[in-house]
Amino acid sequence: MVGLFLAQVLMSFNVAALPVSLGGMVEEFGVPPTVVSSTIVVYGLAVAALVMTGAKLGQRIGWVVVFRVVVATFAVSALMMIFSPTVGWAIAGQAVAGASAAIIVPALVALIAENYHGPQQATAIGSLGSARAISGVSAFFIGGALGTLVGWRPVFGIVLLLAVVVFLFSFRLRSDRGDPGIRIDLVAAVLIGAAIVLLTLGFNNLNAWGLLFASPDAPFSVVGVSPAPLFVVVGVVLGQTFFWWTRRRAAAGKVPLVDLTVLGSSSERAAVYAMFIVVALEAALNFTVPLYIQIVQGRTPFDTALAMMPFNLTVFVTATLVVRFYGRFSPRTIGVFGFVLTTGALTWLSFVVTNNWETVPTILGLLVFGVGQGALVTLVFNVLVTAVPKTLAGDVGSIRGTTQNLASAVGTAVVGALLVTVLGISVARSVVEHPELPPSLVAQVDLDNVNFVSNDELREVLEGTDANQAQVDAAVAVNEQSRLDTLRIGLLILAGISATAILPASRLPRYRPGEIPDPSPEPAPEPSSEASA
Repeated sequence: MVGLFLAQVLMSFNVAALPVSLGGMVEEFGVPPTVVSSTIVVYGLAVAALVMTGAKLGQRIGWVVVFRVVVATFAVSALMMIFSPTVGWAIAGQAVAGASAAIIVPALVALIAENYHGPQQATAIGSLGSARAISGVSAFFIGGALGTLVGWRPVFGIVLLLAVVVFLFSFRLRSDRGDPGIRIDLVAAVLIGAAIVLLTLGFNNLNAWGLLFASPDAPFSVVGVSPAPLFVVVGVVLGQTFFWWTRRRAAAGKVPLVDLTVLGSSSERAAVYAMFIVVALEAALNFTVPLYIQIVQGRTPFDTALAMMPFNLTVFVTATLVVRFYGRFSPRTIGVFGFVLTTGALTWLSFVVTNNWETVPTILGLLVFGVGQGALVTLVFNVLVTAVPKTLAGDVGSIRGTTQNLASAVGTAVVGALLVTVLGISVARSVVEHPELPPSLVAQVDLDNVNFVSNDELREVLEGTDANQAQVDAAVAVNEQSRLDTLRIGLLILAGISATAILPASRLPRYRPGEIPDPSPEPAPEPSSEASA
């Protein structure tokens, strides 16, 4: 269990280290924060696109053997991050890490389902949830300290060390045999992979390429229409085609890429939707707060770690302890309560957040959000694992990996595009209404390319204009207020997204307190000696 726990820590620490390293990579590579955030998007994209294929590879080759191979490739990705000369190398390193995690994710679920049952299984699943949370705490704290005192690269030295330790622990895992008879459905693999790639690229570039009409930054256009919404539409169509093909293959008696019976009931589908929303919210918050603190406020990664500590620490504690409530409350009760907490906390934060993150109301909001987040991330995973036989654990792992990483990529991409769009509208309105910013000065600044910049960067831009000191101070004040208003609007929108999951959460299972279902089929009875005679 220590090896499986550290494997989850390995993946989660890598993901959590990326937002903390945001400021350092922006400064060293000299690129906008939205470009650096592509490392986060690419990682989630690779996992989501390949995890179903990875699950079938694990079943075919054997979970322990393939687990060792991909942990080694994860170590290679850490080396690429440590020695990356350009942001392109960093993005490629996260693509390798994501491809490796695409097999680690279902491997963890399969190995837990094989070795643990009943209450022990719920506790083991809770340990994975707490591993994700403690990784966030340690990555923000250790990564923040290293990023401030040394630089962002040593953070990924820790990722390398974790990969080596997990590889050594893998030799303590019980070996299992693969099934060479399993065939990988290449058509389904291409369909779901292409669908997820197009969906993520489309959402990630809605702002850069244009929400409807193509911008100058778009790589191409179709009769003037931006490729971003087209990618989203085509991705949805390919996703629907994947489900049609999978059902057709299962009806023909062939092995599908993923067994859709794991989503056979409304409660299981509600669990997947709840998982998507809760992971997207976490990714959005983990991107928004470091972006605001490091880029806008110009503070250090260590300041970011301290600001996020209440949230990450609360998620860790809640994810660990929530399994104790499974004997008292049904998944439906815990799920609805969790989303009510996240919705209320985000709404509260949208009203109380200020330029000072150390205020009591802000910390209180992060604590409440962490409680809801920690309870939900363990709950929905446990619902999916306990709802199917252990033979389908790999399929549950692939569904979990696809959902979580697509949600993480989409959450990061959408909130980034949303914040930049709202900021552009806010700045444009504010400068027009401000009496000290004449149209002649506004005309010298490119308001069509508004992004999150520090006050020092804004002053450098204004030095190239004929603005006097009073006008520069006025512009900085407008930018500060516009960025804060944008953050508040973004948090309120996230609260609305959280609220949409309350009703689906009411369709989660309603087990009786203390009852844990066992979906595994009963073994066939041994024939009696009389029957044999």
